[in-house]
Amino acid sequence: MTDLELIFTMLGEKVTTEISQQEKPETFSGNKQVAQRGGKVAGNARKDTEKELGRSVISKENYLSDQLPENELDKLEDK
Repeated sequence: MTDLELIFTMLGEKVTTEISQQEKPETFSGNKQVAQRGGKVAGNARKDTEKELGRSVISKENYLSDQLPENELDKLEDK
């Protein structure tokens, strides 16, 4: 996961949290709709960013793989 992927993930989560705190949905269906709206905001931001950059911001790399000690990385690859 790249820095941009992490940022867009965090954006979706934060927007979803803000909407949820404001609207206080009481049902699963209501919470699902809030989550979809938050995800749409992040998705639109990602698409706009990709359009501006002229490339995808999605990758196959694990965000933590560059930050883990070698022995911990080996454990992840075994799974």
